[in-house]
Amino acid sequence: MIVDTLANRHIYQSLSPRIATALAHLATTDFSQLPVGNYPLDGDNIFVIVNDYQTKPQSTEPFEVHQKYIDVQYVVSGEEEFGYLPLADQTPSKPYFDKHDYAEFDYESNKENASYIQLKAGMFALFFPGDMHMPGTSDTPTAVRKVVIKVKI
Repeated sequence: MIVDTLANRHIYQSLSPRIATALAHLATTDFSQLPVGNYPLDGDNIFVIVNDYQTKPQSTEPFEVHQKYIDVQYVVSGEEEFGYLPLADQTPSKPYFDKHDYAEFDYESNKENASYIQLKAGMFALFFPGDMHMPGTSDTPTAVRKVVIKVKI
């Protein structure tokens, strides 16, 4: 997992050409004006999801992992907290769903081992397949506009 601001995106461009493309797209697109929805950037190799939502309490949300895609999550406005812990020998509460590339893990079983990190406007997080994450949470409901760019491995 990586958490940083777009001002430092150059540090991560060497991770992969697709991650470099995703970070450049975040830096050069005005997502405040783009309607909520899904947008292809490079077919199924890289696509963009723009979403508006209210954060929810941690206790109501599952952790998730992906196998085919890296998540590049960028907060356009608002702020949220996300839970994180490395994927080890945890048992999913919902098995891997290939069509949507995720498995879910119960909050109660994992909350004690997780770290919780704030993601504020202008910040991004990269979640790799070994990164269990629980985005979109806060103690107080907060409006968030977030962009998730899915980067195929």
